Amino acid sequence: MSSFVGYHSEWNLGSPGGWDYQRTTQEIAKVVWQHLNRIRPIGVDLDFDHPMLHPVVGFAEMLVSAHRQRNGAGPGLVAVVAEEETLADVTENINLAHRLDAVDGITGILAAPHEFELKNGLVCHQGRPVSLLFMDFNNDVFIKLHRKHDLTPLLQAIRENRVLNPRGTEPINVKSMFEVITGPESKRFHPETVRRTPWTRRFFPRQTTAPDGSPIDDLVEWTRKHWSDLVLKPERGYSGIGVTVGGADGNADDAVENALSAGGYIVQEKVALGLWAEKMPELDHQQRRVVLQSRQTDFRCLIGPDRVFGFLCRFGDVPTNVGSGGGVQPMAVLRSPISVGEAVDRINDTIARIDFDALAAILEEQNALAVKERFTYLLGPIKIALRARIVTPVQLVDLETYCRAMWADSLQLERMWLAGELDGYIDIEDEELEIARLQPWNGGPAIFAADGLFGFGAQLE
Repeated sequence: MSSFVGYHSEWNLGSPGGWDYQRTTQEIAKVVWQHLNRIRPIGVDLDFDHPMLHPVVGFAEMLVSAHRQRNGAGPGLVAVVAEEETLADVTENINLAHRLDAVDGITGILAAPHEFELKNGLVCHQGRPVSLLFMDFNNDVFIKLHRKHDLTPLLQAIRENRVLNPRGTEPINVKSMFEVITGPESKRFHPETVRRTPWTRRFFPRQTTAPDGSPIDDLVEWTRKHWSDLVLKPERGYSGIGVTVGGADGNADDAVENALSAGGYIVQEKVALGLWAEKMPELDHQQRRVVLQSRQTDFRCLIGPDRVFGFLCRFGDVPTNVGSGGGVQPMAVLRSPISVGEAVDRINDTIARIDFDALAAILEEQNALAVKERFTYLLGPIKIALRARIVTPVQLVDLETYCRAMWADSLQLERMWLAGELDGYIDIEDEELEIARLQPWNGGPAIFAADGLFGFGAQLE
């Protein structure tokens, strides 16, 4: 029996983000935690410095290792490639380039896709050969940019297997893959993966089976009837765009018609909100008091070959991502000999007894630290929860088991795709598929993400 409950909501095998956000969150959270304890000792021993709370470290190490496997011990240039309009604003890309540049023998740069050229048959940046590139966008964006600029140098880098994440992950980087895992082929996947995957079906008029295995004659009408227990999502999407949640977003008819009209949707079993929600202390500025709010929590696992890089915690409403108004949450490993639920209650109760003005001053400093670290989104600092998400050492071990299963099953999905077994599940432009075929993954260096809706002992149900 696993030490945590819940499901993943989606996987990102193309270009997941958030690998540096947790590091910054942890550094700010430690300062806040010290201030809180000076005002009123909480009596809970938390570790904010566990290696898995700094996923960027392992990610950067993997990039350097991949460079050296290809080029030996000699010097090299490793490029972080992002859309031109994001270069000045996406802090984690800026930080990654600086981190790589600090490694002996490595020049780390941040560059736009069109800044590369071919020189004497080599992919170069300003005349210097490029060893490796991390591309912070998926193949559909690559195609759009290639139509605007000539990205032939990057196409050559893809052919030479110099791009991470490998472009070959794209066909299995769609939410319709969850139907493969929860359908008749489920026995081909790790039991942990199957258990954590919500029932999923591609959404169009069809016959299929329900979560309990019973037959469905018309999936569209069945969805209308059972809407309160379901979610509709685009097969390919981000930032919660186009997602509708039964019981929260409008009526069934509108949700169903919008999904059918747009096309390329899945219907998915809804994970009960209380399973991935926790009570968090917040300031009510209007009434000048501390309140406990129910907030949804999101737990991103960041995974590489033979290791788990770490995690990213988010919180907010539905969805929780920063682009939709959510924020990030510190994470801490519990060292006190008490349960997660007891630790969270003790922290919440103690914070609730702290003077409003004292807490307001701490939050003001928290925001100032975020601005100093350029930990911002659009017009202001990214929201940071006042209380950390708490896990135990045993839960970290179980999370590693979960992550390794997800990695292995992604490899199984790629094998099935290359064998032609998943053609009916993949609706991607031919140009994108051509790029994917240039660079199969085959389990090589990559950073994957699984977004989990998990409860670690402080959930509401």
